[in-house]
Amino acid sequence: MLCERCQERNAEVHLTSIENDEMATVHLCTTCAAEQGITGSTPAPAPLADFLAQIGKSVDDPSRSEVSEPCPYCGTSSEDFRHTGRLGCPQCYVHFEGQLRGLLRRVHGSTQHVGKLYLSEASGVDDPTAHLRNLKLRLERAVELEDFEAAAELRDQIHELEGVTP
Repeated sequence: MLCERCQERNAEVHLTSIENDEMATVHLCTTCAAEQGITGSTPAPAPLADFLAQIGKSVDDPSRSEVSEPCPYCGTSSEDFRHTGRLGCPQCYVHFEGQLRGLLRRVHGSTQHVGKLYLSEASGVDDPTAHLRNLKLRLERAVELEDFEAAAELRDQIHELEGVTP
């Protein structure tokens, strides 16, 4: 794509702006961009990076495992991850596992996927086995979230359905 200003060099700077509720994108070469005062080659932080930074600020848990050394495979540091919201390579998931588990637990309430369907109170009314399965899933979720009062109630409901006496 050629520069929209000089029509001579390849456009390397792509600037998107929103003015008066209208979006405009300008494609410029580095020379024309510099002439217009557009400098800097670092991309703006992603919204995910801002979100991750806010979570990191709001949680002051000394037990969370922050890895200080960068990934031995790609060199991505935990600081890079906080700023960009992206890991550098597949090995980063192993290297930053403790940090990622803490992040996932804070964001999603769990580090394990328990299914993509929301199971409401009434989802298993017609089918007793489905209702029991629903209660067990909700019990696991309550324990993961450390909501022990709800877990105790769900446990009692499960025992009642299974005919187990406490």
